[in-house]
Amino acid sequence: MLDRIGDKWTVLVVSTLSAGALRYSDLQASIAGISQRMLTQTLKHLERDGLITRTAYPEVPPRVEYELTDLGRSLLGAVTAMAGWAAAHHSEIARNRAASELTGVGRGKPSAGASAG
Repeated sequence: MLDRIGDKWTVLVVSTLSAGALRYSDLQASIAGISQRMLTQTLKHLERDGLITRTAYPEVPPRVEYELTDLGRSLLGAVTAMAGWAAAHHSEIARNRAASELTGVGRGKPSAGASAG
């Protein structure tokens, strides 16, 4: 379950739905970089887990809206905290990744202070 809740797309979909019910096309337009396949897959998983509801309206053209359930809304505090932490530490993590690429640390090479022994 933690792998689903901590997933990038889950965090973005849940936080986007925090404002209220949205149609599929509105969700896709609001979440930069998400593919149609990934949005569909994420929505199906969230619905299966009871975090969102999918409501299909009998209209022409068909209209479907997605909305957080009470369980999904209870996740907002954790999602907001994760998003805030990521935003606060993004620059530091980016610097660490760049330094790691230069030194090879994290790819099987020991760090500068590590013992060989």
